[in-house]
Formats: sequence, structure tokens, C-alpha cells
Amino acid sequence: MAKVLHIFTAPDHGAPMVSHQQVIVHTDTGIEGDRYFPAASRQGPDNQLTLIEIENIEAFNAAFGRQMQPDAPRRNVVTSGIRLNELCGQQFRVGPLLLEGIELCEPCRLFKIRTYPEALEFFMGKAGLRTRVLEGGALGIGDPIGRMV
Repeated sequence: MAKVLHIFTAPDHGAPMVSHQQVIVHTDTGIEGDRYFPAASRQGPDNQLTLIEIENIEAFNAAFGRQMQPDAPRRNVVTSGIRLNELCGQQFRVGPLLLEGIELCEPCRLFKIRTYPEALEFFMGKAGLRTRVLEGGALGIGDPIGRMV
């Protein structure tokens, strides 16, 4: 079953990520307490909620003998059991939320600096998904992730 493993926010740009058991996510504005909240007033919908697969973090660690932690990529939600790239351009549910995948997150120079030099190349095409929040709610660890039918 696809589910939410971790939820993170950062109160400001460059601040350490904070782990949560549950967060409140607002339609069209993102996660309360996150550096991009409210996203609609800052840089548009691409920073409302970001996701990354634990499988890609684990694959990186296995390939390079590293110990990248789930918060290191600085995505809001770490998922398990679903291929996020396939959700780009699609609507899907994460717990009570209705999200729309709007574009892939690509690693940037800061991603490489904050993690490991090999990360930039490794995570091309698999560094996560940016989403627009179509319906908000309380998102928690263990919430299911499902495609719309």
C-alpha cells in the first residue's frame, strides 16, 4: 500500500527541516508553518506541497554507501510504494488531500551542497514531485496515497 512515511516543514529558507506527525494543509496555499506558506502569495503553486519517494533515497544510499536521511532532499512528504513521476499531470489523493502533480522537482546546486556531490546527477528525474493543493485537510503519517479513477 502506498503511504506517507514522513512529513517535514522548514520555518524559513535554509532552516533545518522539522518532522511532524500531522500537519494542516490548505487549498491553494500549502502547509501551515512551512517556509512557502502561503505559497499562492509567494512563488505560485509549485511550492504548495512537494513529495519524494523513500525508494529513491534508499537507492542512492545503496549505490553510494551513504546515509542520506529522509529530510535531506527538503521535500515536505516522503512516500512509500508509489511512483511519483507517473502522477505528474494527474490528480490524486494523499489522505484527505486532493493534489495535482504539476512538475517534477529537479535537484539544484543547493541540493548537491546540502547532501552529497553524487546526489545532483543521481536524483535527476527522481527528486520528487511538486503539487498544487486542490483540497486541503489534516495530513498525517501513514495516510494512504491513491490515484484518481
